[in-house]
Amino acid sequence: MSNDWEKKQLRRSAEHRMLTGVCGGIGQYIGIDANIVRLAFAVFTLLGGSGIVLYIIAWLIMPEEGSDTSVLEHIIRNFQGKQSNL
Repeated sequence: MSNDWEKKQLRRSAEHRMLTGVCGGIGQYIGIDANIVRLAFAVFTLLGGSGIVLYIIAWLIMPEEGSDTSVLEHIIRNFQGKQSNL
């Protein structure tokens, strides 16, 4: 069995980016074209709007390539820093 799975990390793509790199990162991670992932998000959006919610959640929790922290982690740290200053 290959150890490639251990090295893969789900990250937002800097190279295959249209908005935030979520679809490019997911595509790279599972080995498919980013446009297929974009199409899936569009279908989910048209079928009830869940695509938008899933995209925002993915953007919040997926760190960008070259970064160890996600947008959500930055938000939490900033909030905690402001709370400790009060």
